[in-house]
Amino acid sequence: MKLLKDLILAEGKVMPGNILNVGSFLNQQLDIGLFNEMGKEFARRFAGQKVTRILTVEASGIGVACITAQYFNNVPVVFARKHHAKNIGGDVYHVGVTSYTQGTDYNITVSKEHLRPEDSVLLIDDFLAKGCAIEGLASLIKVAGAALTGVGIVIEKGFQSGGKRLRDQNIHLESLAIIESMSPEGICFRA
Repeated sequence: MKLLKDLILAEGKVMPGNILNVGSFLNQQLDIGLFNEMGKEFARRFAGQKVTRILTVEASGIGVACITAQYFNNVPVVFARKHHAKNIGGDVYHVGVTSYTQGTDYNITVSKEHLRPEDSVLLIDDFLAKGCAIEGLASLIKVAGAALTGVGIVIEKGFQSGGKRLRDQNIHLESLAIIESMSPEGICFRA
């Protein structure tokens, strides 16, 4: 997606540890025009797929998931929480994941009332590195007895293992920008 790649090149900052800071348009400040175009693109790439729910993990995936939901007849967006909240009852699905960016382990939790066996779920997230968060969300879907329609990622770090692992599992994975390599001197995209 050219618009996204252009913004990554213009405003993205490569940080130590292979971290890409795109806070000016994706994570801390949200470029709604870009989000709208990404939502349209995810709808195009998953056209014809049954989607009854979009699932993401808090926090950076929520904005993209919400805008994308408009293009799937306003299906509900559910987000897995990383921290226990008093307003979530005891009847939940939960799984442990490791965050590449944060370098921490945590449990993600979704209320059973928001993820049902009859659902066809599209996962949406901002980044894919090693794939732990996506695999955790996919586990929640499986435990719920629901179907995984596919995975939509804004930025995939193609030089890390997550994308390959998901594709090797025959998961329909669509990434809007795949970074082949990056350093403070520059970013190269997969063709």
